[in-house]
Amino acid sequence: YYRQLSPRTLLFLSQFLALVLGFIGLFGTIAVTALPTWKVSAFIGANLIVMEELWEGLWMTCYRQIDIKMQCKAYDSLLILPAELQAARGLMCASIALVFISLVVTGFGLKRINCCADNMRSKNITLAIGGSLYLISFLITLIPVSWVGHSIIRQFYNPTSHDAQKRELGQALFIGWATSGILLVTGIILLVRYDKRRLQEDQLDNEIYLMEEKNVPKQDTVYQLKTESSLYKQKEYV
Repeated sequence: YYRQLSPRTLLFLSQFLALVLGFIGLFGTIAVTALPTWKVSAFIGANLIVMEELWEGLWMTCYRQIDIKMQCKAYDSLLILPAELQAARGLMCASIALVFISLVVTGFGLKRINCCADNMRSKNITLAIGGSLYLISFLITLIPVSWVGHSIIRQFYNPTSHDAQKRELGQALFIGWATSGILLVTGIILLVRYDKRRLQEDQLDNEIYLMEEKNVPKQDTVYQLKTESSLYKQKEYV
């Protein structure tokens, strides 16, 4: 069934898939940035109270107790945060903006959008730029999530850290890793489709060039009118 699809159908499906994945990546980056579950309490040790849970995010901390509503408080100052959370704030905000720009650029490069004066070469370049921006956003999303995860694991296995200070990986980190994977796949799809379309354009240009060469007469060729012989004229007269 895959082979029966026409190139135009495959192109439309790939662009539609990239657009859907781009929207998922945008919502994923926004969710990761807003969620307070980057660091959660680690219930280890015999003297810890398991009825209380602490969440730490980029913007606030939340306390959750049994039979009591969750209470959240924003950080009083940015300077009290560790280095990885300070960097994660800026990088995640930049990732949201970059994914949004990638969506807009990819939308302009779609075949059914009246942009770039319907020039397919310009649209291909636009899609390539959108795919490159998705790859950059993948890196910007992956770096802070992995940095915070590495910090949590290092502190968890540090023998000098107290059990109450140890944290576990929160849900926001797993969503961040999944979102970065979606952004990577989206960028690869756009760049692969760009390469295939560029090869098709090069083949078409070569065919047009060869046809033009065949139609253009050679300069060294001399065209002479065929003169009728006198014998042919006499036979025609008779």
